[in-house]
Amino acid sequence: MLKITRLFVLSFLLTGFFVQAAPEKNTIRVALNDLPGVDMLPALIAIERTKEKGIDVKVSYMLSEGMALRSIVNQHADVGMGTPYQKIQQDKAPIRMFYQLSMLRFHPVIDTRYYKSWSELDGVEMYSHGEGSGTEALVNMMAQKHGIKYSKMIYLPGSGVRTNAMLNGRIHATVVDTERKNRLLSMPDSPFQVLPIPNINASDEALYAHETFLKTHQNELKTLTAELLSVWQALNSNPAFVLQQRNKYALLPDLKDDQILQYMQEMIAESTFPNDGGQKTAFQSDLDFYGTAGTISEPETQQESQYWNFSLIPQLDAK
Repeated sequence: MLKITRLFVLSFLLTGFFVQAAPEKNTIRVALNDLPGVDMLPALIAIERTKEKGIDVKVSYMLSEGMALRSIVNQHADVGMGTPYQKIQQDKAPIRMFYQLSMLRFHPVIDTRYYKSWSELDGVEMYSHGEGSGTEALVNMMAQKHGIKYSKMIYLPGSGVRTNAMLNGRIHATVVDTERKNRLLSMPDSPFQVLPIPNINASDEALYAHETFLKTHQNELKTLTAELLSVWQALNSNPAFVLQQRNKYALLPDLKDDQILQYMQEMIAESTFPNDGGQKTAFQSDLDFYGTAGTISEPETQQESQYWNFSLIPQLDAK
């Protein structure tokens, strides 16, 4: 709890700093939407490598996707992480996604002492990461598929937070990432079970920025995007690359090597990390998924340019 509180205070203080300071040349202020974990390691590695290229990258951890999103919209930070389709469509937010980090690999988990199937979740509370998030879209899509309706959708940011709530018996159905799913299922005599879902290739996490920042900081973002491409391609070829880079930059020292390697191997086996930043398939896959889930309305009328700016990636590939 102390660690979470400290991170919240850090987020608050950094957000206050962002209010006072306009974005400078050679600087990127990154607002991440969750507590740091194994899933963020590749992005943190790319950030460290970007720093080595002379870009001053300042990272803050927000305790909710909404907090991070507001900081980008209000230009208190420069780059956020998430899939802000709903914010762009409903509020005409002047932000665009520019790099797909990962595809959605979340797992609906139930406590079998209370529920056994999707049908038994009719009329009960469901817990997801945040409004418009991939976790909310996933459980909403499955509710439509199974003809059920939750009594209430409750937003509880952070897979780790939701996992602890499951372990403590405060909630009995939610969605968690692969790392936390493995933790729940590996418990002795585990009462937890993963509910079946179809194969989904929609975006889980993407990097996005204010349109103004995309125009004024092309060089900085090209450097970051180049490092993202390099890290993603290297880890897809050899998951141990992440271990080497983690040790080089002393990132998240509490994580064990076997924990990191298991996670990366599983994610790579599930084709989680796109080698091209998502430019070939991200938008159409997202329309299919988020449109079905109701996060994007009238998906058949939407255009890629309304949500994505892939201009950095072709420029890099052309070199």
